[in-house]
Amino acid sequence: MLALAHGPFWFQNASLFSDPVTHAKALSKISDEFARSDEEFIVAFKKKYSDPLPPSWMTMEITSFGALSMLYKNLKPGKEKRNIAHHFGLSDSVFETWLHSIVYLRNVCAHHTRLWNRGMRIRPLIPRNPRKQWLANTNISNNKSYFILSMISYLLQTINPHNNFKNRFSELLAEYPNVNVFAMGFPDKWNEELLWKK
Repeated sequence: MLALAHGPFWFQNASLFSDPVTHAKALSKISDEFARSDEEFIVAFKKKYSDPLPPSWMTMEITSFGALSMLYKNLKPGKEKRNIAHHFGLSDSVFETWLHSIVYLRNVCAHHTRLWNRGMRIRPLIPRNPRKQWLANTNISNNKSYFILSMISYLLQTINPHNNFKNRFSELLAEYPNVNVFAMGFPDKWNEELLWKK
């Protein structure tokens, strides 16, 4: 989308971003990730070209979710930012908070801290008019694991419609029947939600 409008190196174009300092930080993270990458296509690129970074379709493959979230949040408001969010059936403001929340969730997991009954410090927005299957019961807390897991299930409808996320999650719950899902923010009859039906 952005590459078509602004060329293969759009992510380096500071004029597309609101805050130059945040943009510079994101580019620094991306450069570090590029330097560390041993992906075959990156190794081949380094051998053949002297550009500081490859085009976006290669760079985004090795960019961390945190750096992607930072790039998206810092994009100037407008049609292109809205179009990215609309691809996932969300508004740009909701999509931005969802990305931030998933980064937070990833960091909780990466640092091996307690997740199952945690109250998240980052509260993602509740979508008003999602264009894909979402929760019918919206009388839920948006700072618990259930909401974040539901977000992931929602996004997977676009990213990988044939994913097995729901099956694997059900298997995990079956493996640990002593886990209290209500402490994770799961409401009664959560598994009857179309978003969670296998």
